[in-house]
Amino acid sequence: MEEINLTDLLKYFISRILIIILITIFCGLLGSMYSLFLQTPMYKSKTTLLLANVSTFDSNNVSGNLSTDITLNQKLVSTYREIIKSKRVLKQVIRKLDLDLEYDTLKNMISVDSISNTEVISVTVTNKSPEAAAYIANEVANTFCDEIVNIYQIQNVNIIDKAEVSSNPYNINLVKQIIIYLLIGFVLGCGIVFIIYYFDTTIKTKEEIEEKVGLPVLGIIPLKKEARK
Repeated sequence: MEEINLTDLLKYFISRILIIILITIFCGLLGSMYSLFLQTPMYKSKTTLLLANVSTFDSNNVSGNLSTDITLNQKLVSTYREIIKSKRVLKQVIRKLDLDLEYDTLKNMISVDSISNTEVISVTVTNKSPEAAAYIANEVANTFCDEIVNIYQIQNVNIIDKAEVSSNPYNINLVKQIIIYLLIGFVLGCGIVFIIYYFDTTIKTKEEIEEKVGLPVLGIIPLKKEARK
């Protein structure tokens, strides 16, 4: 492998800086056009649920019952996460909202998360329509609460925050994306210039001749510029 002279490489990069700038600008413009005209905006809406027993406690044993309920609810969090995305719940949501969606499609639009060591569950719906995302999230929460009563015969799920219509897409940040595209263009431009430099076998200076041939240069014939007519 031929040894690379870093000084020559740096000079070569400087001499080809216009190529790097043009490629950087081109990638930035191309990425901006994709973000503005081709990328589909996606919206998220989130509703939050709390597991808390609403039954009446014995006044002489409130703390004991409360501690037991909290422990039970924390154990139920993982189970409830699966029930939320079950066919029993989501097929009812599809029917109630008259959605033109299959069960698997709707399931992939929903993410269910729980905060560690708490009884809080968040249900997030992603959709290209901000209104649809909010409607679906709220209906999933309502249907899930009803089904828990039917399944466990207990009412221990309460809706804390209802989903609201989002005004900004979560997957488009024009400024951030343009910066990323410009960085990609800069790296790509530098890579292209390096490849050109690496495979360029032409001799550019008399020092290169002396290095490759091992003989001193006796004279140099300058290029003659054509006279203007």
